[in-house]
Amino acid sequence: QVQLVESGGGLVQAGGSLRLSCAASGRTFSRHVMGWFRQAPGKERDFVATISWSGSSTYYADSVKGRFTISRDNAKNTVYLQMNSLKPEDTAVYYCAARAWSGTSTRAYEYDYWGQGTQVTVSS
Repeated sequence: QVQLVESGGGLVQAGGSLRLSCAASGRTFSRHVMGWFRQAPGKERDFVATISWSGSSTYYADSVKGRFTISRDNAKNTVYLQMNSLKPEDTAVYYCAARAWSGTSTRAYEYDYWGQGTQVTVSS
């Protein structure tokens, strides 16, 4: 069982930066693929980024490639999402997710555990 708690969301102007954190409980964090997803009002939950167990492999949605960076610190049981050059269309609730004993995935239904989400609002 893994519990995830996101933090770091807030209100930022377009062009600004935020860093989201996701703290995980459980001793098997280092064996979980981690992902970030986001959901805007009235829209489906969309894939943002994913990172492998070791952190050596990452993959991003085209909409955030070159602006967002996912990373993890297995010693701290934490995954991060550094978001730069933010745009109003990045406004959403951002969710951290964990996938046990498998490879990276862009599909939300393949993730086993989810955090409660953190709001990111980008003003124009």
